[in-house]
Amino acid sequence: MSVLTAVRDGGIIAQRNFTNVRRTPGALVTGVAQPIIFVLIMAFVFGGALGGAEYREFLIGGLLAQTLTFNSSFTAVYLAKDLHHGIVDRFRVLPMSRVGVVLGRTWSDLITSVISTVVLVLCGLAIGWRATTDPLTVTLTFLLLLLYAFAIAWVGAVVALTARSVEVAQSLGLLWLFPVCFISGAFVSADSLPGPLQGIAAWNPVTAIATASRQGFGNSAPAQFQEAGGWPAENAMLYAILCCLAIIAAFAPIAVSQYRRISKR
Repeated sequence: MSVLTAVRDGGIIAQRNFTNVRRTPGALVTGVAQPIIFVLIMAFVFGGALGGAEYREFLIGGLLAQTLTFNSSFTAVYLAKDLHHGIVDRFRVLPMSRVGVVLGRTWSDLITSVISTVVLVLCGLAIGWRATTDPLTVTLTFLLLLLYAFAIAWVGAVVALTARSVEVAQSLGLLWLFPVCFISGAFVSADSLPGPLQGIAAWNPVTAIATASRQGFGNSAPAQFQEAGGWPAENAMLYAILCCLAIIAAFAPIAVSQYRRISKR
């Protein structure tokens, strides 16, 4: 089937998923509550020891990267639910693109990421965060965040299609998130981490998204923070885009291959 067919079918599946979200808005509670909780904890529980108001401004870029990464668990859980409830079995007997089913899931989950981003930005504004760059740069930064949300959703799709059980998908979908998000420069300078963790954090895509967000919004690190160096930090926007494209290139074919393998059973 052609690319246009896959895009068309993906749009239909995404519309179906949007309808489910409108009918069950409670499914978005976690996407709304999680950013608020993390802002309160990181800004006021740890923020005082890490730089106060300066750290709160530095924090938002990291929280945006972390929140969008965590949202991949929504893709994992809801795709696993469709598999478990037999919805995907119905899709398999229809003359539709196999790519479209997974593509529609990743597209529709962008609504969760958009809502989480809006909530997080509003929380940031409430605690004193501001974007100080020009409107075009701010817009491009938000577009980068949406690209990352779409890319990381493919990781969730692979988790769901590998686990094929809601419980296992939920566990696996969260298991990898904590080391990826916290061994990074999301909340501290990557150069402040010990030994080999410093190199891992410097090249971590979460670090790239957090750093690119801070640069795009004009947010600087607290004066006492060790400034990260190296190519990823100096070319954060470019590296962040490359990371997003690499994640899509690596995980989208795996997800589609796994879906096709399921479809042949």
